[in-house]
Amino acid sequence: MPKNKKLANEAALVKEAIRLGMEYGEKRGVVEFEPTDSADEKIEYIYRLLIHDKVIQPLPKLDVSQKAMRHKLALWASKQPPKEHPPSK
Repeated sequence: MPKNKKLANEAALVKEAIRLGMEYGEKRGVVEFEPTDSADEKIEYIYRLLIHDKVIQPLPKLDVSQKAMRHKLALWASKQPPKEHPPSK
């Protein structure tokens, strides 16, 4: 059984996870992301924040890597409700 089976649209889900995670962190008032923050920095911060808030289960310590955190956040994003569309008039 493959360990981290890549999701079909994982790259898009990682982007969505970063967007959702930034929104989550800023709404909580715990972070203000800068335009100069790299995707890797955002992913690590969001991953650690979601674990701290018990939103996701942590990876085993030996398995924590940028690739594993990206995969974990992609899975999280895939389970979020779709973005709300403003009501049309």
